[in-house]
Amino acid sequence: MRWEKWKQSEAMEKGGGPGKRWGHTCNAIRGGKLLYVFGGYGQSNSQTNQVHVFDTDSQTWSEPAVKGTPPIPRDSHTCTTVGDNLFVFGGTDGMNPLGDLHILDTSSNSWISPQVRGDRPQAREGHSAALVGEKLFIFGGCGKSLNHPSEVYYNDLYILDTKNFVWQCAATFGKSPAARDSHSCSSWEDKIVVIGGEDEHDYYLCDVHILDTDTLVWRELNTSGQLLPPRAGHSTVAFGRHIFVFGGFTDAQNLFDDLYMLDIDTGIWTKIMPSGDGPSARFSMSGDCLDPSKAGVLVFIGGCNKNLEALDDMYYFHTELLRDDGRDERRLEKLSFRKQLKMKCQQQYIVSSENDKALVTSGTVDSTTPCSVPQNSHQSQQYFHLNMYRPPIGKRTFQAKVTKNFPSGYSIETIIDGKPLHGILFPTSATNLSSQRKKDSEDVKSKVTENHGPVTISPTVHESPAEPTNSPTTKNTEHADVGQVSIRGFENSNSILEVKTTVGTATSADSVTLNPSSVPEGSVAFPTSQEGQVEIAERT
Repeated sequence: MRWEKWKQSEAMEKGGGPGKRWGHTCNAIRGGKLLYVFGGYGQSNSQTNQVHVFDTDSQTWSEPAVKGTPPIPRDSHTCTTVGDNLFVFGGTDGMNPLGDLHILDTSSNSWISPQVRGDRPQAREGHSAALVGEKLFIFGGCGKSLNHPSEVYYNDLYILDTKNFVWQCAATFGKSPAARDSHSCSSWEDKIVVIGGEDEHDYYLCDVHILDTDTLVWRELNTSGQLLPPRAGHSTVAFGRHIFVFGGFTDAQNLFDDLYMLDIDTGIWTKIMPSGDGPSARFSMSGDCLDPSKAGVLVFIGGCNKNLEALDDMYYFHTELLRDDGRDERRLEKLSFRKQLKMKCQQQYIVSSENDKALVTSGTVDSTTPCSVPQNSHQSQQYFHLNMYRPPIGKRTFQAKVTKNFPSGYSIETIIDGKPLHGILFPTSATNLSSQRKKDSEDVKSKVTENHGPVTISPTVHESPAEPTNSPTTKNTEHADVGQVSIRGFENSNSILEVKTTVGTATSADSVTLNPSSVPEGSVAFPTSQEGQVEIAERT
C-alpha cells in the first residue's frame, strides 16, 4: 500500500482547481472518471457553493457552468452519490445549521430543489450520510434548538426515499450510538457503519456501530487488533469489506496523519504503514473511492491543519487490496500474471509434444481457491513476488512418458507449469509390480491435481501383468505402462519432503526423508504400493 501525491500543473497553480478548503465534499462518479468537489470553507475565509470537477483520465480540473438555483454556500454538509446525481443535505452557513436538500444532476450539471414530504430531520451540521439501495440514511450531527441556546447533539436516524423524496424518522432497535458529530458513516452491503466522532461532553470516540438497514437493529462491533485511537473530523472511505480511516483530531494540538483499516467481517483494526509521500496531519478533509477498475485507489483532498489553515493538496492512496467483488486485488493481479505463465507453459508443452510422441494435450478445470506457488521455480521468480500470490486450485491431466523400466518400477517425466517433473514410481516390493503389470499397450497417464498442502500420490496399476523391460519407452506411447497419479503441489523445491507409505488402512513404519540436495532440481521420487498411497508433507 502506498501514498501518491498528485502533482499540480502550472495551470492548476494559476487556478482552475478548488484551491484551499476544508469541510467540503468529494464524490467519484462515472466509474471514477470524474471527481466532484462541492462547498467547504475556502480561501476567502468564507463558505462557498462552487462546484469543481477533476477528470482522472486527463488529470485536469474544471469549473462547470451549472444551471438552476444552487444551494447557499456551506461547509460540514454531506454529499452522497446516487447514480449520476449528488444529494447535498445540511451543513452550516457559518452562523446557523441547515436542513435543506439539493440535488446536482451531473449529466447536465443542473441543480434541482426537490419537493420533499414526510418527517424531515432538524437542521444540522457534522452529521453523516450513507446510501443503501435507494435509501439515504442520515445519522447524528449537531444543531440548535429553541429550548437550548447551545448546540444540540443528535443520535437520531432519518431515511430518505431517493425515488419518492419522502423523509421518515426511523424507529431503531438495539442500543443506538451515543449522540455525536464529526463522525463518519459508510455503507457496507445492507448495513451502515458509524465510526468515532465527538460527543456532547467533548469526549472523543473510537467506537464502531453497525445498523442492519433491513431490521433497523443497531449493534456495537467488538473490535481488536491495532485499535483506532479516539478522534473526530476524520475521513472514512469504504472499499469492499474494509474501511479506511485517515486523519482527524482530538484537540487543537493533536491532529492525526495516520491511516487505519477496519475489516468489518472480523472486527480487526490494522494500522497501515504505507510507503510514499503521504498527507500531513489534518482534519475535515474529504475522500472517496475510485472505481474498482482503478485497482482500489482512494483519493483525499484538502483539509485543515493545526493552525486552522485550509489545505489544497490531493493524494491518491493505492490500497492494492480489494475489488468490488471482495476478492484480493493482489490475487487478481496475480491471476493475470498466471495467465501469462500458463501461456508460456503451453508453448513449452507444444514444443515438447512435437519432439516426444508420449506427450499430448492437457485439459484444465479452473477454480479460484488459492494455493501456494513454488517459490524457487524459475517462473515464480519471473512473474511473481515471493510470498505474495497464490494460484487457484485446478485439475489438469498430463501425458507423461516412461523414460526407464526396471525390475522394481519405472521412471516418468513431464512438464508442469513449465517446470520439468521427473518421477520414479515403484511398489514396496518388485513382486507386487510384476504381478500387476499390464502388457505394453497403454499410455502412462499422470493426473495432476494442484492444491495447497500435502502431496498425495494414489497410483492405480492395471491388472494383466507383464514383466517390465529395461529400455525406456520413448518411440511409441503404446508401449507404456499405465498408472494414475494424484499430486498436490508443494511450495518450495528446497523443502525437505517426508514420505510415508500407507498400505490399505495400515500405515507402514517405513518413513523416507528426501533431501532435494541429493535429488536433481525438479525431481521427486514417488514410492508406491499396489493398493496404497504416499503422502508427502512439506516441512519448513
